[in-house]
Amino acid sequence: MASRTKASAIDEHEPDHWFERLRLKLRLLYHGLSPRARRFQTVILLVDLAIIAFFIASPLLRDTSSFLWIDYSIAAILAIDLTARGLAASRPLRWLRQFPVVIDIFILMTLLAPAWLFNFGFLRILRLWTLTRSSMIWRPLEKLGLSEYRETIQAVINLLVFLFVVTGFVYTAFAQRGSGIAGYVDALYFTVATMTTTGFGDIVLPGTFGKLVSIVVMIIGISLFVRLAQLIFRPAKIFFPCPQCGLSRHDQDAVHCKACGHLLNIPDDES
Repeated sequence: MASRTKASAIDEHEPDHWFERLRLKLRLLYHGLSPRARRFQTVILLVDLAIIAFFIASPLLRDTSSFLWIDYSIAAILAIDLTARGLAASRPLRWLRQFPVVIDIFILMTLLAPAWLFNFGFLRILRLWTLTRSSMIWRPLEKLGLSEYRETIQAVINLLVFLFVVTGFVYTAFAQRGSGIAGYVDALYFTVATMTTTGFGDIVLPGTFGKLVSIVVMIIGISLFVRLAQLIFRPAKIFFPCPQCGLSRHDQDAVHCKACGHLLNIPDDES
């Protein structure tokens, strides 16, 4: 609904100035619902997913001869996308202050200066999280009638982002320092073992700082796992706003609103 409202709010009259015409065109492409806009948004989404795959594989590709070429190419793509999204925003300065946009700008800086900001490269995977702040990733689900799985998919993405951020941090901070972590796969193995509280003990982060890192990973990791399990195994709910109090999710067979007791009339798709 928000996307439709935003798209319908776009001025139908073409502006006279070329800059305003460009902004209008970009706004229609990024936020519109036309077939052309949907194709454009699909291409942008696929490019973003390819960039995220590169970010995940970066520690394994860093020593290859083509790494810097790919790195700067992605920086150019991300810079063009950020500029276009800023022009498409109705209030560019307000858009610029949004937290996901700030993260994207920082990611762009790590791409432009990979040697100077090498130790912060693991934060690039946050691009996956910022992508979920956009409606482009959710519109295909709505089109396929899978919008009820949005919370579950978001929980999976949050878990993956945390997993790879921690893996990158552990690899950057503790590799080759007496921790038993000789490579990126070892860091990934330690992170998964710690998040699941398996605790094999074959890889242990040294010192007090290492113990504190392990504690934080265990607490947050278990919380993310529990959240994901709740979304997977709890009874499925449907989207039906209560006309009395506005509660939007109810059990499929609900007769009264759980919050205010108002009589509901939820349509039955099987009838």
